[in-house]
Amino acid sequence: MEFKGIYVPLVTPFAADGAVALDALEKLAHEVLDAGAAGLVALGTTGEPAALTAAERDAVVDVAAAACAARGAQLVVGATGGDTRATAEALAALGARVPQAAAALVTVPSFVRPGEAGTVAHFRALAAGSPLPLLVYHIPYRTGQELSTAALRELAAIDGVVGVKYATGGLDGTAAELLADTPEGFAFLTGEDAFLAPMLALGAAGGILASAHLATGRFVELAQAWQAGDVDRARALGHRLTGLALAAFAAPNPAVTKGVLHAQGRIPTPDVRLPLLPAGRAEVEAAAALASGLDR
Repeated sequence: MEFKGIYVPLVTPFAADGAVALDALEKLAHEVLDAGAAGLVALGTTGEPAALTAAERDAVVDVAAAACAARGAQLVVGATGGDTRATAEALAALGARVPQAAAALVTVPSFVRPGEAGTVAHFRALAAGSPLPLLVYHIPYRTGQELSTAALRELAAIDGVVGVKYATGGLDGTAAELLADTPEGFAFLTGEDAFLAPMLALGAAGGILASAHLATGRFVELAQAWQAGDVDRARALGHRLTGLALAAFAAPNPAVTKGVLHAQGRIPTPDVRLPLLPAGRAEVEAAAALASGLDR
């Protein structure tokens, strides 16, 4: 299965009473898919999965799965445990619940910093028993574990590992090396919204982008422009979307994005769950203005 284009890691909307607003989540899922997103990511970091109960996580996955099935889109689901055994159990449960999922998004082991060899061994063990293909989520500023180009190539060679969500804070040498000679069948998807344009220019397959909630069609247009070789259109649109992406991350994700979605009337509240706090008014207004300006 090919992973290409823009994937939206869904926020989890909350109602005024604090419950998950599943009706708003369903509407949002259909909106971004109708705007051209290749698929949805349920229970990614943007969805605040650590703050959800097990029942809430299951409900979120069910809504996303139904939306993807209705639109013929790809479903990716976050599945990470505290160690290899717990992650394997989470993958088994996920495969039983949504066997139609295109992949599971699995974070590089966090906090323990097992080294590159340990990280490769972790994914090799997971892939051997996983009912779903694996997308490696490489985000060292959250996990504490750096990976070299050589280690990423080792991961790409594992049967069942189909790609990487690459989020290292910017465009670095490792990304450039990997994109210069990307292993066959291994999708490089950026997770750094503000660096989508240069990553696409270097050959990235697409991105998993929280800010794509706010202008899904424009992000899709950008990806298509680079893939078509329309450099002038891609460069101009890329500059504008970079500004929106930076504004969307002016407070810890997904606070600004939720604030804008609420201001647009697309979710019932801007609420996040502790330890996150809602974004400030100025941050939300700045991002909302940039999103609105993209329609002109």
